[in-house]
Amino acid sequence: MASPLRVAIIGSGNIGSDLMYKVRRNTHLQLVAVVGADPTSEGLEKARGFGCWTTSSGLEHYLREGPAADLAFEATSATAHAVHAPLLARAGISCIDLTPSGLGPTVVPDVNLHEHLDAPDVNLVTCGAQATVPVIKALADVRSVEYAEIVSTVASRSAGPGTRQNIDEFTVATARSLERLGGARRGKAIMLLNPADPPIMMRNTVYAEAPGIGPEDAIAAVEAVVARIASYVPGYRLSTGTVATAEGMITVFIEVEGAGDHLPRYAGNLDIMTAAAVRVAEVHAAKVAR
Repeated sequence: MASPLRVAIIGSGNIGSDLMYKVRRNTHLQLVAVVGADPTSEGLEKARGFGCWTTSSGLEHYLREGPAADLAFEATSATAHAVHAPLLARAGISCIDLTPSGLGPTVVPDVNLHEHLDAPDVNLVTCGAQATVPVIKALADVRSVEYAEIVSTVASRSAGPGTRQNIDEFTVATARSLERLGGARRGKAIMLLNPADPPIMMRNTVYAEAPGIGPEDAIAAVEAVVARIASYVPGYRLSTGTVATAEGMITVFIEVEGAGDHLPRYAGNLDIMTAAAVRVAEVHAAKVAR
């Protein structure tokens, strides 16, 4: 068996902490370092408890003093990643970016992962894109999708300050992904924060207009793509049956439940990002092993 891919996590907040659990149980990956900025971080304490090398002095300190890594997960902010990206590139460390920086090519694992395995820095866009773009792409592979519209509703508690400050960027990036990756001629995205208590699971409504696609073909395409995504995001599922008309109007209702590793189960919007990141790393590890 090939040696696991050595990975570092940059950022010790909720996303970085959730990644720790997912990486540690993946036999293709080896967590070698967690990089933070706050010495009192709960995430760094967890990492030390796992016997992992840590620093609260930032990426440059890690690159000088830490163990070698083949790949890094960027789980900080878009602003920080703009500083980190050239440092990682000079160190020869590939990066999977979970921030909205948009510096590297956009990747949705089920859609275009293998196109960018050699890219030094890839970006996972948004949780809404990860949840819905594959559905549009599956339909577009059958018939041309003239219009795609998605509404992602997430629990208010699972939306941190960064998400709230970047709602406009979320909608624009997701809509463009529906077009550029999903293949829709026109795309629109809406994000809603639901304050219900207890918090709701992430819910996504996907609407597509694909004239000429039969209801049976549309439903089969949707069920196949949902099964593929559920293979790396176990909580991803149809919340009700797909509605497809003879005129090619399709509505899909998707729910995403988190794995409950570090994040609460209702935070499927965050869990789908960490699960997608680990999927990208896993495929990268398989490529390196060949």
